[in-house]
Amino acid sequence: MSFSVEQLTRHPDFVSCLRFLAEALRARYDSGPRIARLLASHQRWLLTQTAYALHLEYDPAVPGSGLTVVKLRDVITNYRVASRNTVLSFVDELLTYRFIVPATGAARRPRRYEPSEVSHAAMISWYLANLAALDLLDSGGRAVALAAHPELVDLAQPRMARRCLEEAAWREPPERVGLFLWTEAGGLVMDHLMSRLDLSTEVDGRVNLGRIDTRAIAAQFMMSRTHLQRLLRKAADHGSLGWYDEPKKTRLWLSRDFLDEYCRWQAVKLCAVDEAFAWAQSVTASAHPVL
Repeated sequence: MSFSVEQLTRHPDFVSCLRFLAEALRARYDSGPRIARLLASHQRWLLTQTAYALHLEYDPAVPGSGLTVVKLRDVITNYRVASRNTVLSFVDELLTYRFIVPATGAARRPRRYEPSEVSHAAMISWYLANLAALDLLDSGGRAVALAAHPELVDLAQPRMARRCLEEAAWREPPERVGLFLWTEAGGLVMDHLMSRLDLSTEVDGRVNLGRIDTRAIAAQFMMSRTHLQRLLRKAADHGSLGWYDEPKKTRLWLSRDFLDEYCRWQAVKLCAVDEAFAWAQSVTASAHPVL
């Protein structure tokens, strides 16, 4: 039985679940910054997850299936996630850093690609982190099951990615959430803020995030300090956060209504992650009862 969006958003420990996930994803960034940045903005998240899903959906009997530039471009532009040129640049970047490689024995036209080993490991790590966060809510054994049978990702990931791409509630974040998530490295900044959450500090709808060193954060996430300060200023203009010590701007608070908005958006994705994994387990169990 997997969680619904409403069950997740109403769960008393859901904020703690998201804080755990933010800390886990930040740890992944520290161990592999370049590949972690593929999921650091919402557009890149959608591109990466869709590309990986297309690879897993490859069927030798279906011409043009699998991860090709044409297939990725058609799916992404159909949902207006990115332009044709953005898709081409994204694939070029993946090739440059060898996150994808030409598929063995694939025809030259259209050229089919497959993720490299580092990309496979990163996707399993990402799915594990999300499942571990869900386990905190019901003492489930999802993460243990995936660690024991990582091949379950091959079934779960495409189903999760397709659902997230098709659901406007995830594909198109609320304006204030999108302010962070549509920007370069904005997802990393949001994870950093979430990792600092302590709801016991909430007073008058403001959660105290403590002292913020924008210079150190910008350096860690390989972004300009000016870009980070501009992002925080825009968020403050929208009432998402603010400073206790104007004009120094060193002690930050997060508004509870913005946090609730972000939680509901994240619940859509986690619901898809949960449902797809439960489905993958049931399909595998039916085919191989020993699992």
